[in-house]
Parts: sequence; structure tokens; C-alpha cells
Amino acid sequence: MNATTLPILDLARYFNPAERDDFLQQLRVSARDIGFFYLINHGIEENLQRAVQQEARRFFALSDDQKQQVAMIHSPHFRGYNRAASEITRGKPDWREQFDIGAERPELSLAQDDPRWRRLQGPNQWPDQQPALKETLLLWQKSMTEMALVLLRAFAEALRLPADAFDALYGEMPNEHIKLIRYPGQQDGAQGVGAHKDSGFLSFLLQDQQRGLQVEVAPDRWIDAAPLPGSFVVNIGELLELATNGYLRATVHRVVSPPLGEDRLSIAFFLGAQLDAVVPVYALPEALAREALGPESDPHNPLLRDVGWNYLKGRLRSHPDVAERYYRDVLRERTEQLIV
Repeated sequence: MNATTLPILDLARYFNPAERDDFLQQLRVSARDIGFFYLINHGIEENLQRAVQQEARRFFALSDDQKQQVAMIHSPHFRGYNRAASEITRGKPDWREQFDIGAERPELSLAQDDPRWRRLQGPNQWPDQQPALKETLLLWQKSMTEMALVLLRAFAEALRLPADAFDALYGEMPNEHIKLIRYPGQQDGAQGVGAHKDSGFLSFLLQDQQRGLQVEVAPDRWIDAAPLPGSFVVNIGELLELATNGYLRATVHRVVSPPLGEDRLSIAFFLGAQLDAVVPVYALPEALAREALGPESDPHNPLLRDVGWNYLKGRLRSHPDVAERYYRDVLRERTEQLIV
């Protein structure tokens, strides 16, 4: 609560038997007390990181007409490009343009009684003018998933659970989500992205040199997560907080727009469970269980243990235009439930 900067965790220590226990202790304390940390020596090649950033810059440099060809409004799977002020956080537009991709999988057929979150699976959209973008991002996605699953096993051990405790939630089809984000400069330093918690399990952020990310370490007390070369900023999502009954902490964070005339490039990777998974509350050892605070849930946006419905709920709130085009049946059902 009194932190002035994020802790730095070295993943290489996890693979060193002499340092493993100290690393797990640091991981548990960092994730419980702050819910955010820098991760270094994570194993993602520097050349691949640079290639991802270069391709992101090239994408955002395309003309608006070219980017609109892969606009999210064309995708029932919530994949594609959004102009600044298109995504909504806590009822306000975020001043960022972005490009979302997920796992490259075929669209699922949908029977009358199937849950509507099955529409979330499907192919990505890719700009014809930039063929290298697909290859680069899918390679990065694969590398990030492998690394993130290693870190999740470390979390299980840090919580004194079996190392494979979370494996069943992920299986062969984890929910992999990449978001390329460009924050244009604003004179008044307005909302780049509003204060929020991430909804999944683990989030990883690759930053450029521009500041902007802030973490709420205590009520109304924010610290900067300044760029640290060679690192990811890692944070806990709400479903991991839920799975540990609030022992681990999903922390509110925001991004302040850069000054006018500058911009900020961030590349986020979100690891979530399979869409058909149901998140249990894991039985922690008694000493840890006593310290669990219970998960915090926004009464206006409550957490659901059903992963597919929880993810779809968040997408519908963030992208009302896509929701209106492809999910009118879900919106109608929600309206009817409210009336009843």
C-alpha cells in the first residue's frame, strides 16, 4: 500500500533451484499486496519484441480507409480496428486507437440452444497492405502463451497448490488476446483509458518509452508504472482474484494520455481460461486462506464464474456498436431480465 514503484521480478530465478523459493515468495507478496509487477528475463526474444512494435507502428501509420477495412464492426468475434473514442470504459470513451486479435481459430457453428459466447471464437481480420503483421503477431502470441502458462504454474506453487492446479482451466484452447494500442497526445491529459480492472487471469504489457500507465495502490493514491526496458508490466485479472477468494489482488489502473504532439504505443497480451471453463475457488492452505479478503466485484459489472459469459459481458459493455450488430438477441434477453 505504501509502494512508490512496482516490484521487479526476475523469471530466471524460478528456474534456479537455489533461488526458486525466494522468487515464489516475492511473486506471492507482489501479487497480493499490489497486484502489479515488472517481469524481466521472461524469455521472449528481444528481436521478436522489436518486430512486434515495428509492425504495430506500421499498422497505425496506414490510412484511415485501410484501417477501416479491418474495423471491428465487421467481426462478430470482436476482432479488428477501432478509432480513438470507440471503446468505452466505465461509461466514458477511451482516447486510444487499437487493433484486437485473438486466437486464430475457425468460427463455431451455433445451434439454437448454444450459449451465445460461442460466437466469440473465430478468425481474426488482417490488413492486406501489411502481410507481415499476421505472422509476427501470431508468433508473439504463441511465445507469450507459453511464457504466461509457466508463470501461472509459478503462481500455483507460490500459493502452495500443485503446479498443475490451473492447467484444467486452459486445456488446449486458452483465451489469448492481443491488443495493439496507440494513445494520441491530448492537451488536457484526458482519459487514455479509464480506471478499470482487467477481467481475465494475467495481463502483460509491453511499453514504449512514453509514460502514462498508473496503478492505484491505495484508494485515490496512484503511482506511475514507468517504462522499464526489457520488461513486461504484469497484473492480476479479476478471475484470478476470484479463483483465490481475493488472496491475489486485481488492481485498478488507468492510462493518462501523453502530451499534445506525442503519442504512446502499448502492446497488451491477456491470458484467459477456455471459454467453456467455470472458475472454481481453490482451497488454499489454511495460513493463506485466513488472509484472503474475498473478491471485490463491481455491482454494476459483477463477476461471473462462467468464463465465456464473463468475457462476452465485458465485450458487450466495451463495444456497444458490435453488440448491437451481432448480439441483439443477448441484449434483448438482458433487457427482459431487467424488466422482470
